[in-house]
Amino acid sequence: MGISAALVKELRQKTGSGMMDCKRALVESKGDIDKAIDYLRKTGAAKAEKKGSRDTKEGIVYSYIHAGGKLGVLIELNCETDFVAKTDGFRDLAHNLAMHIAATNPMCLNRDSIDINTLDREKKVLLEQARAENKPEKIIEKMVEGRLTKFYQENCLVDQTFIKDQEKKISDILSESISTLGENISIRRFIRYAIGEEINFSKDYI
Repeated sequence: MGISAALVKELRQKTGSGMMDCKRALVESKGDIDKAIDYLRKTGAAKAEKKGSRDTKEGIVYSYIHAGGKLGVLIELNCETDFVAKTDGFRDLAHNLAMHIAATNPMCLNRDSIDINTLDREKKVLLEQARAENKPEKIIEKMVEGRLTKFYQENCLVDQTFIKDQEKKISDILSESISTLGENISIRRFIRYAIGEEINFSKDYI
């Protein structure tokens, strides 16, 4: 079927993908924009890992204020070019991440950014809990490791389950966006504000 230039342009603006990739996706999906976006996600998955080491010096600072004005989030989301930073797909990603942060209140961005004193304290508590169950030392080590993984999943943004899709983690959402938008993407930092609560300043994402 014939694919119009306007349709290719629309898909490119939504995803930031290359012109030929967009045209191919539209041909495969018979002109259906939503199916074309899914196609780009699938075919781009293998490229995401290669893009993961590229510099991200562009991007946006996105603000989200929850209904009622008592809760808000600022997030710095980076990409490689100003072109991608202006796409609907990139801004949608920033919006979804900010909404997720507002809902889950992560302690930090990733495992490397956890405060060392907080982590040591958590390990000590988990170790004491495991030993109180009178298990063999080898079993205790595995118990602590498993419970520490759960701690990461609850408190580190990239390890958390995405609120809009319980089958995916935030890291999966980032990988999919890298594939779809065609550039490396990284979360630099975020701040969550809530009336009456202390501000949680996340450390930089390294």
